[in-house]
Amino acid sequence: MALRAARRLLRSPVFSQVKSQHQQLRHLNIHEYQGAKLMSQFGINVPKGVAVSSVSEIKNVLENHFPGEEEVVVKSQILAGGRGLGTFKNGFKGGVHVVKRSDVEAIADKMLGQVLVTKQTGPDGKPVNQVYLCEKLSLVNEMYFAIALDRASAGPVIIACSKGGTSIEDLAEKYPDMIIKVPVDIWTGITDKEASKVVDGLSLKASEKTSAIEQIKNLYKLFTEKDCTLLEINPLAETADNKLVAADAKLNFDDNAAFRQKEVFALRDKSQEDPREVAAAAADLNYIGLDGEIGCMVNGAGLAMATMDIIKLHGGTPANFLDVGGNASEGQVVEAFKILTSDARVKAILVNIFGGIMKCDVIASGIVNAAKQVSLKVPLVVRLEGTNVDMGKSILKESGMAIIAAEDLDDAARKAVEAIK
Repeated sequence: MALRAARRLLRSPVFSQVKSQHQQLRHLNIHEYQGAKLMSQFGINVPKGVAVSSVSEIKNVLENHFPGEEEVVVKSQILAGGRGLGTFKNGFKGGVHVVKRSDVEAIADKMLGQVLVTKQTGPDGKPVNQVYLCEKLSLVNEMYFAIALDRASAGPVIIACSKGGTSIEDLAEKYPDMIIKVPVDIWTGITDKEASKVVDGLSLKASEKTSAIEQIKNLYKLFTEKDCTLLEINPLAETADNKLVAADAKLNFDDNAAFRQKEVFALRDKSQEDPREVAAAAADLNYIGLDGEIGCMVNGAGLAMATMDIIKLHGGTPANFLDVGGNASEGQVVEAFKILTSDARVKAILVNIFGGIMKCDVIASGIVNAAKQVSLKVPLVVRLEGTNVDMGKSILKESGMAIIAAEDLDDAARKAVEAIK
């Protein structure tokens, strides 16, 4: 359900107009240090590194893991890009620093427990609970490498560019002819010929081709065996000692594979997620936070898309995508209201229910109880249609609450927009 909802959301006209800061729609995202450990298990070259969650750990880590290093890279760990150019809310600049050994503790202290704001986090930023201490590599070449799922070829596609270290969007604009795409048959798996084509596209300067081909095949093996939706390395780098190294990486994993990837999904860091989305998942609700003013509660992803689009058509902005599903209980409806009203930006709530399996009287009872429990202070517009609709409308009418009834979806969206003017 969550996967289907997210796919429809991405195709919805309103989604392209609403600036959402929430990115975890159908995948698990893990931290860099976690990804590096996983890649090393598949024989992929990664920098030596150790994650710490307190300054008190650093001295021992430096002594045991970096005994001869004069400089160390200190990387803040958040689930968002743009860390190097980010700013902490305490005023400290940059989430990635190459520092002298003697300065590691002082720099880490300015990061740990602080909130880092980057171009991908939005103004609220993300909390830094760990920093990743890494060896400083001597790089002679930086490239871009990724494996993603491709709709056109109905399988994985490897994307490579002989330039790296900057965003793929910038690379595509500046060096479109340098980017190669190699589709891989999901049933056959990657062949030596395909891996060789990728290596040729990377235009290696120092690494030995045969070992590079093995690294590409190992990356593909990780992608498929761990149910990744994305494996992105930027930069994939060559070092002065002729090694091909994943100097940084982003790994996403398909939520639908959680049942068979229990060790991977145990890495989930809920502190990096929208607390509303965490609460919704606990209540078995499909919720994605947006940044509008009208909270939406519906049953069914298609109805959610239509509701969000028509709110936009009438000049409003949806505050969320919230699908209670086809058989939600009264308790789930109450939890849904709690989530909606926890968002200070919500100025009105629109409930749009088409009762099929879901009965309108159950929804109505949940609405009334929820509104009482949360001491609802914003206008509430309700449109009910379908199974037990008359019973549902009676429950709402007899509740004595100031509920704005709507006859159809267009009427509901118009009344919700008017309620916040």
